[in-house]
Amino acid sequence: MADVDSTRLARIAALVGDGDHDEVQYANARTLVARQEGGAIYATQPDERLAYHYDPAANRLVIVGAHAEPVAVAAARLARELIRSQLLRAGFHILHASCVVRAGRALLTFGTKGAGKTTTALLLARQGFDLLANDRVFIRPQDGGLLILPWPSAAAIGFGLLDSTGLYEPLRARVLEGEQLHPTQDQRVTDALHAGSTKPIWNAQGKELKPQLFPDQLSSLLGMRLASRAHAAALLFPQVDRGTEPHVLEAPRALGEDDFFNSKTEDRYPDIFRLTPTKASPATDLADRLAQLPRRALVLTHDSGRSAELLTKTAAGLLAAQNAPSAPDREDLHAP
Repeated sequence: MADVDSTRLARIAALVGDGDHDEVQYANARTLVARQEGGAIYATQPDERLAYHYDPAANRLVIVGAHAEPVAVAAARLARELIRSQLLRAGFHILHASCVVRAGRALLTFGTKGAGKTTTALLLARQGFDLLANDRVFIRPQDGGLLILPWPSAAAIGFGLLDSTGLYEPLRARVLEGEQLHPTQDQRVTDALHAGSTKPIWNAQGKELKPQLFPDQLSSLLGMRLASRAHAAALLFPQVDRGTEPHVLEAPRALGEDDFFNSKTEDRYPDIFRLTPTKASPATDLADRLAQLPRRALVLTHDSGRSAELLTKTAAGLLAAQNAPSAPDREDLHAP
């Protein structure tokens, strides 16, 4: 349940503030968390004027606040966390990867921050691939293959990438017409779009502030086709180097721990309501199957046209090397 309720907000804030509680950062906000005997959890975010009550015995989560928009954003965020916990219980894992799809077959792109995961996904999406995710995906072994589902979240795309792929002006035009982007977007980003600036904006912690799009806006504003599921077919490992021509590297790296999300890497959204299963399913089989897929490592540059040409050729070769898996059954994903 999520609602504007100042009275209940004040009551929960007093309950948390007057008793023992922990202080954490949740969704980039100072959050006070109190746990009671019996399992009930209360939390407040004073600066956002939000409060939460989770009762695991009744399987009930309440979100209250002083204003409608923060309540709605918090409700969407917790709905996503509930989906995540159910999929983890159903045997899925989360990969730190972007993903594009053609004919139900997925290309997963891995790399550290700045390696080119989102760049690869957008360039291939501009070349006719369907976009499934720009940063992370759900995946589990199924039907002899690896079933992939998208992560339901806003897409953050930097000004430089939007500009180099020809997507900045179409996005800016829609914003000037009154299109509203995701409410978590920093006002400085909105102001830059109105001013026509593509200069990167950084916050005090050195993090780039980017336009934040609802998933459906990738289609409605940027003209991309979206995929909702696919089977893994191949892996890409890009890196960006301005001082060279786009080219394929000889030795793709192996997957490592940083390519898999876990409770320790979800630093922006710690599991304060203990929704995530305490024991995840083993990732050994998943890692072994991923290791058997064809893969390529390549270097991209800031010449998006040349990089897109290399990516398209490389992707076609990888898909040709992998037999298409059987199409997934629409009824094969069961709630835990």
